[in-house]
Amino acid sequence: MRDLNFDLKRLEKAHDDGSHGTRRARSYALAQMANALHDLGFKGLRATGLRRKHAVALVREWKRQGRSIGTMKNRAAHLRWWAERIGRPAVVPSNKDLGIDNREYVTNEDRSVVLDPEKLALVKDEHVVMALRLEAEFGLRREEAIKFTPSRDDRGDRIRLKGSTTKGGRPREIPVRNEGQRRLLGEARRLAGRGALIPPDRNYRQQLKVYENRTREAGLYRMHGLRHHYALTRYEEITGWKAPAAGGPRQRSLTGARQRIDREARRTIARELGHDRASVLSVYIGS
Repeated sequence: MRDLNFDLKRLEKAHDDGSHGTRRARSYALAQMANALHDLGFKGLRATGLRRKHAVALVREWKRQGRSIGTMKNRAAHLRWWAERIGRPAVVPSNKDLGIDNREYVTNEDRSVVLDPEKLALVKDEHVVMALRLEAEFGLRREEAIKFTPSRDDRGDRIRLKGSTTKGGRPREIPVRNEGQRRLLGEARRLAGRGALIPPDRNYRQQLKVYENRTREAGLYRMHGLRHHYALTRYEEITGWKAPAAGGPRQRSLTGARQRIDREARRTIARELGHDRASVLSVYIGS
């Protein structure tokens, strides 16, 4: 193992912040960056030697490879994590200064997915079934649903996700809005007992593999679309009209009170989905 790869592994072990999925993605991205820097001629580089020129060289290489805007943004975020952990946050410029386009690709297409009861009935694991239902009802990410611990996270009128189970490590709250959600949480509590939606004889990685296998066997794909459906539903609940991706009015056509309602709805739903910026919501509901 090269020195830089070794250094980054040690850095990861010393700072294991974020959810399992975040840590896994970070580990992969950092290893890729270490290898790329070596191939680009920065041989003998150590983790503490990260400089602006390395960030610039990496972005130039990603562009040469034809990486998408989203991929480059994600990798730049992991690069900033590295810089922050060595006490040099300023060595990685902003995305704009790095030449990473800040556009969000909004198609105004409906990418939502509704959970198919017939296919759900084919899923041969009750914990996976419950995780899928929680994804649909509360807009949870897959990892958040699998790690959902009803006895801890169910607060009556809302659920509160622990930071260690969420993307980015940020805790968040999602309201319980109807009796259907309330009944589902009761079912989840009875199934999980004092633990998460992971059987006692499995760990998270094992249950994730079961989730992937059982959903594939049942013909359930693009389950991230459940979050899109949650966002569309919440938008209509809050505003009283459909989102642009569902055939509703475009943002630019709204004025006065309707414009203010739209902005507040986007901020609210973005928080519930675990996003810092309301602008990200346009990917889910259109603009």
